[in-house]
Amino acid sequence: MFKKIKEKICSMYIVQNYRKILPYVRPYWVRAILAVTITIPIGSMDAVIAWALKPYMDIVMVEKSAKAAGFIPFLIILFSSVQSLLNYTATYLNTWVGQRIAMDVKQDLFAKLMRYNASFFDRSTSGDIQFRFNNDVDMACSGLLSNLKLFTTRVFSSISLIFVLFYNSWQLAIVAVIVLFGALYPLTTVRRRIKGIMGKTVFSASAVMTAYNETFNGNRIVTSYNLYDYQNAKFRDTLRSVFKLGIKMMQRTGLMSPMMHFIVSLGIAAVIWYGSYLIVHHQITAGNFVSFITALIMLYTPIKSIGNNFNSVQMALMAMERVFSLLEKTPDIVNKPDARPLGKITQGIEYKDVCFEYVPGKPVLKHVNLKVNLGETIAFVGNSGGGKTTMVNLLPRFYDIKSGSLTINGMDVRDVELTSLRDNIAIVFQDNFLFSGTIRENILLGKENATPAEIDAAVKNACLSEFIGTLEKGLDTYIGERGVLLSGGQKQRIAIARAFIKNAPIVILDEATSALDNKSEAVVQQAIDNLMKDRTVFIIAHRLSTVRNADKIVVVNYGEIVEEGTHDELMKKENSIYASLYKTQLK
Repeated sequence: MFKKIKEKICSMYIVQNYRKILPYVRPYWVRAILAVTITIPIGSMDAVIAWALKPYMDIVMVEKSAKAAGFIPFLIILFSSVQSLLNYTATYLNTWVGQRIAMDVKQDLFAKLMRYNASFFDRSTSGDIQFRFNNDVDMACSGLLSNLKLFTTRVFSSISLIFVLFYNSWQLAIVAVIVLFGALYPLTTVRRRIKGIMGKTVFSASAVMTAYNETFNGNRIVTSYNLYDYQNAKFRDTLRSVFKLGIKMMQRTGLMSPMMHFIVSLGIAAVIWYGSYLIVHHQITAGNFVSFITALIMLYTPIKSIGNNFNSVQMALMAMERVFSLLEKTPDIVNKPDARPLGKITQGIEYKDVCFEYVPGKPVLKHVNLKVNLGETIAFVGNSGGGKTTMVNLLPRFYDIKSGSLTINGMDVRDVELTSLRDNIAIVFQDNFLFSGTIRENILLGKENATPAEIDAAVKNACLSEFIGTLEKGLDTYIGERGVLLSGGQKQRIAIARAFIKNAPIVILDEATSALDNKSEAVVQQAIDNLMKDRTVFIIAHRLSTVRNADKIVVVNYGEIVEEGTHDELMKKENSIYASLYKTQLK
């Protein structure tokens, strides 16, 4: 009873998924319906050959008449030609519709992916993202539509062939249909057999993609540390895991096709035995029997391999479930229904009793209080992992605070429209991501409709003019994926130009010079100084010499603010942590 209830719920869930995909099918419904409709004559025409053999056997082979000798072969050729043409048309339409639906779903998933908050990416790997947001869509859309064509074709083929069976002998047809249902029964257990292992298979497949991505992005580390054997061994373990899961999948489903093959063979043997009896007793003609056996073999042959196709359908359905679970997932950080635009910033920023944790029960910030006046430069220093970056990441709502409040213009950032909030903040990271394309394209990410004058000003203030002047194509120079063709200092200055052109009133500098040599740092520091003018600035720095001129230096240790003040104030303070750190670095 419980098994039946479970299967019923499962079938209802499949129907729900088909309903969810209907909005994606609707724009192409004419072609989709046409593709399915064409399968009716494609399948039905299978019966023509089997039906034609009865008159051919009775008239030509038994009665020795030449009347049908030319007509029936011509008829078979004609119907086969039409069937082939329709089959090509149905395949083309299915492919076209499947790829268009996949494009639309991928577009929606990509839009959803960009809106996911930082914690989602913290928990995911690049392979996992690629598999779930790309491969699953292909498996769901193309797999379901191609198999839908296959199944609808075989359904109508089976109906027409069963008609031929009953036309020739209702007694033999009853035996054949009973065997048919017996052969199809193992398909009812497929989903239960593969569901438990499918999740592990997806995980292992995404691990393979992650390995390729890491090798691509970390190729210089692999080379410089001679990690060939290490990476090979790691990849071999991943492939071994995929292999084991593949074997497990085969063990759970591989017996279905042989079992169906055996049941079908029993059916054919029973029909031949019973058919021989009927011929001997003159209840059917030889033509009836040959036509019946042909129709039966044409009906049973696809059944032998349908198990593998049905496995593919179930995998496609599970892929569809994963796709729609992503589409229906709401990001943790979204606009409140009554969210308001930030407007012009006229007041400062204030952290009030802010607590935050990445992992429940492991606090990162503990009751932090800090007031930042408009136009001030605030520098965060302290031990590594103490919470400096976390404090500034809360400002653009990369993460949301657990308790307390963080306000700009007197408004809690959680009450501000996300677009409005982030439009007012420019960030320069330690390792700035540059997109594949040109220097100009990467700078314009800060403001797509920037004028040539604004671009020139951004390039000048970011100290890029001299470097751009040495390039044959200037701003239109291609920089490679992730800016691989540039030095660290050049990438930083392009990121600063991007921040300049955004012209946001709040600037966050997250260790923007820590990875540079002294010469590059001097140039980048000049660009940063230009960027900081007339803005509220947050600086995270390990090199304390770069924050001496900050309006306020905040020492953050183990999630708490332990000191704050100007450089001079903190240096004069007794037992000052900042003074101790500064003197240590100076030495």
